[in-house]
Amino acid sequence: MWAYESTFYQIYPLGFCGAPRENDGVCVSRIGRVASWASYLEELGVGAVLLNPVFESSAHGYDTRDLTAVDCRLGTNDDFAAVVAELHAHGIRVVLDAVFNHVGREFWAFRDVREHGWDSAYRDWFITNFDGDSAYGDGFWYEAGRVISSW
Repeated sequence: MWAYESTFYQIYPLGFCGAPRENDGVCVSRIGRVASWASYLEELGVGAVLLNPVFESSAHGYDTRDLTAVDCRLGTNDDFAAVVAELHAHGIRVVLDAVFNHVGREFWAFRDVREHGWDSAYRDWFITNFDGDSAYGDGFWYEAGRVISSW
């Protein structure tokens, strides 16, 4: 398998590209900075780049809002596609880090639970308890870091 024979280079794009710590919703194409390193990475003999994470989030990247969109602090999906194309042109594969067992408070299904409580169609995706309250005053307690999904 190619992964066993590749040298990986790990990049945390939000930090590497100088993105703001908190997501203010302003879209700025910063992800191109990764592409500007393609020649250097090829010279080093890098066979794959591990990018973690790149999806839309509120702060650090692992508090995911949307698993289908590149974080606007890095640019657009098209900006990201251009970076991937450039890396591929240098013989470098791209691996994305995504955490599918938890999401951020702004993830659409969790927002629905916050808005509809017990009546949310997505309540069972999360470990919730409506006999308590979270530190955020949501009106229910939840176990952070875990999601149960029937996808």
